[in-house]
Amino acid sequence: MSSSFRAPPIPSSDEIDLVALFQVIWKQKKLVLAATASAGLIAAIYAFLTPPQYEVSSVLRPAAINELDALNRSEIYTLPPGDALVRVGASLESYDTRLGFFRSNQKLFKAFEQPGRTLEQSFEEFNRNSIELILPDPKKANSLSAYIKLEMSYPKGVDGVAILNGFVDYAIATEREQIAADLDVIVKNRLNELKGKIDAARSNYEVDKEARIASLRETDSLRRAQLQDELKALRAQLKTGRIDRVAQLNEAIGIAKSLGIRKPSTPSALGESERNGSSSVMRTEINNQQIPLYFMGVEALEAERTVLMQRKSDDFTEGRIAQIAKELQLLQSNREIEVLNRRENEDLFLAGVQPVRAEEARLRNLSIDMSRLKLVTIDKQALEPLRPVKPQKALIILLGLILGGFVGAFIAVIRHLVKTRQSQPQSAALSMLSNSPTMVGSDTGLNKP
Repeated sequence: MSSSFRAPPIPSSDEIDLVALFQVIWKQKKLVLAATASAGLIAAIYAFLTPPQYEVSSVLRPAAINELDALNRSEIYTLPPGDALVRVGASLESYDTRLGFFRSNQKLFKAFEQPGRTLEQSFEEFNRNSIELILPDPKKANSLSAYIKLEMSYPKGVDGVAILNGFVDYAIATEREQIAADLDVIVKNRLNELKGKIDAARSNYEVDKEARIASLRETDSLRRAQLQDELKALRAQLKTGRIDRVAQLNEAIGIAKSLGIRKPSTPSALGESERNGSSSVMRTEINNQQIPLYFMGVEALEAERTVLMQRKSDDFTEGRIAQIAKELQLLQSNREIEVLNRRENEDLFLAGVQPVRAEEARLRNLSIDMSRLKLVTIDKQALEPLRPVKPQKALIILLGLILGGFVGAFIAVIRHLVKTRQSQPQSAALSMLSNSPTMVGSDTGLNKP
């Protein structure tokens, strides 16, 4: 028994006939066009119904050096242009600054308010989705200078230009106020420090002054006591000398009485008088020996003794006593102490405070117009956009048409494959039925005798 049935060749799954595929798609071009048109229509509806989104941006760069010269020349607050830009950038990024601007300009944010939401919740949505701070990439050296870029996207009906420019101005003003507050605190602290130095110098001066006055008074007291002791000793010495002189005179008077010397005489004259009895001759005797005191005669000696015994003070006999009295008189008042106590403006005599006073005067007269302080340069202000950035209608429609075409082609291929698989079993069955009589006939012929 033999058979003429041949199975159709099965094409390899790894090979794709592009021409056949194109023919399949072309045969169902109406389906592909319908899918493309439907997708394009859906994309067009989405593009035209989606609310437009606009975008504005502002660029900040470091200010010129001369803009911050007044602040830096104060020598108490140094702020290079780069640091000023960083501070403004930090203020722009600060949640507190953004919330403060949001609260201060609620009329500009009416579009972001929704029923059932608090002010902070509305701001949170705006802060999260609308404003973006862009810094230069430190790994790239394309930018010639540092900058800060602020971008804002907003829907139609919102004045994004006013919001962004107002926010930049608000952040700069806030940072300027913060710098002014910092400067004011630094100046006050510096003035307090200088005042403390002056108070310390004044306290030291008072201590030195009191110590000087005490030292002068102590010196005067010591000198006064020394002079009084010396005066007392001199007076005692003079009194003792007077008493001794009276005793000498008493002895001399006794001797003179025993010798009968009434008038002043000399040893030679006394000898001649004894030999001659009496004489009217006057003699002058010159020798280098001290004549005993009793030769002064009883009358002279008694007269001297009477005077000495009647004397009440011996001060006039010693010149040193008058000198001591003079010094004691001078010590009754110390003119240096009086001058020190009569000083009216004692701050003029403080030592080492001239630089401190000069610095204090400079700080008190320090005048920096913070309203004119330019922290950054606004290189680009936000301008009214010419067209929305979203949605891009042409691109969306084009992508919709392309996607619809692919979907239509895919559906066409799937339909062709389904139809092909359904027709293959029927073709095989018909082929087997058409070949079965031949097979029977051949069998019958073989069985004939």
